[in-house]
Order: sequence, then C-alpha cells, then structure tokens
Amino acid sequence: MLRAGVVAVQGDVSEHAAAIRRAGAAHEEEVDVIEIRQSGHVADCDVLLLPGGESTAISRLLASEGIDEEIREHVAAGKPILATCAGLIVASSDANDERVDTLDLLDVTVDRNAFGRQVDSFEAPLDVAGFDDPFPAVFIRAPAIDEVGEGVEVLAEWEGRPVAVRDGPVVGTAFHPELTNDSRIHDLAFFEELAVEA
Repeated sequence: MLRAGVVAVQGDVSEHAAAIRRAGAAHEEEVDVIEIRQSGHVADCDVLLLPGGESTAISRLLASEGIDEEIREHVAAGKPILATCAGLIVASSDANDERVDTLDLLDVTVDRNAFGRQVDSFEAPLDVAGFDDPFPAVFIRAPAIDEVGEGVEVLAEWEGRPVAVRDGPVVGTAFHPELTNDSRIHDLAFFEELAVEA
C-alpha cells in the first residue's frame, strides 16, 4: 500500500486524492490518502501532493505549522512530490515575490499569474514529454517558469514557456492536472519509476 499525503492547507485536496487513487489503481496499487494540515504526518508518507491556492498564504501556513521543514526532509530522502500551480510557486527556488517563503525544492524562477487573472483561465492540449497524446491542461491564474536550473528537465511548454518540470523527485506544473479525469501527470510523478523497476 502506498501512503499519499495531500498538503491540505489550501487547494483542490479531494481532487488530488481522487487523481492519485486513479493513478494507483492503474498500477494495481492501493493508495491510502491522508490530508496534512499540521506537522507530524509527512514522515509517514511515501509521496506528497502540494496543491494550488494562494502562494503567499500557503507558504505562511506551511511555516507556521512546521510542515515546510518536513516537506524539505521528504524530498531530501528522495521521496517524490507533485506541486501544482501555487504549489509550484511555493516549491520553487525563486517566486519573484518577497511575500512567498519558498521551499527551494525546484531550481526554477517563477512568474506568478503569468497567464493572467481568474477570468483568463483556459484549457489547452499540452504536449508532455513521454505522453503519446496531449494532456488537457487546465490553467487558472497560472504561473509560468522564467528560468530553469541545469539539472531541471522541462516536461512541457506553453507559448514557449516551461509549464511542467522535473527536478529529481519533484514534479511541478503550472496547471491543475487534478481537475481532469486524466491521471497521467500523477502517474508520471509517482508511478513511472515503479513501472520501470517492475
């Protein structure tokens, strides 16, 4: 059984839980999902999901609850994490905003709200590295990645800007993969290596 922790201080918690359960079922892997709102639970998790929301609020809540250091330790141990939209901003090394205390898990610089405000939200067929068919990416007040470090793999771009990346065990997306019935991003973040090992 795989234990997945969804950092539940903000964002699409139930949608992420459903998505990782779908991805697990495709690999005949039962997934036990726990919602993390305070410290003391991250160490029990095999994988983590860091949903969207409002990045300044998320970073503040993670720090005040002591979850931020636990997430850093999770990644330092080589355990995977999927960070989406505002989660990507918080996971970055530079959010271009002093109000966001980033986790420095992804060696990227992020442009918050790069694709506009809530009214500018859109869905786009996204070509993702390793996918046979485009992914139906949902962008809501989405960030974009301005710069990537040397060890960062760009998995997808939109309008010439990176919107999905991998840095070691961390996958970050500017869009919301949990808002579709397509669990391939969760599969890529958490089950790809298991499939290779099998």
